[in-house]
Amino acid sequence: MSGQTGAVRIYLPATLLDLAPTPTGGRLALGPRRAHAVTPALRALFPDDEDEGLEYAAQLAAADDSLDLLGRTPSAPRLRLVLAADVADSAVSIVVDDDAVPSAVDVAGGVPWDAIVCGHVDEPAAEPEVVAALAGEDDAVEHLDERDLLWYDASEFSAIPR
Repeated sequence: MSGQTGAVRIYLPATLLDLAPTPTGGRLALGPRRAHAVTPALRALFPDDEDEGLEYAAQLAAADDSLDLLGRTPSAPRLRLVLAADVADSAVSIVVDDDAVPSAVDVAGGVPWDAIVCGHVDEPAAEPEVVAALAGEDDAVEHLDERDLLWYDASEFSAIPR
């Protein structure tokens, strides 16, 4: 990303299926995908916000994309998941598309598991709202937007209730 050097924090939409261990006990790297980050366009949209607020906005955009991903993954548990990762600046490119949200970035090479720092996931009680949102109920989408996602360190992923 322009103006960045070194590592950049990205927020990856995911499902709980992405956390499943492989038969050897490891996890598959996350493939190339759209993610979200604090981009110059996001900073321009919220010029008075500090980094923490901008990162939260990027996380919320990733949560919206996680809901879309759940709609395309019927076998996944019905809870949104956002994975936060620190990747090389060179691995991320800003999405230049008038239809994209200002935090949108593409991660071309995928993300190795050792880059994942933490995850943010709906509490299990949110499942009915996720199901309703996936069925197109606008009220459910609004309720999900008001819910805080629970934080888990990468070492705690096996403790996430499903």
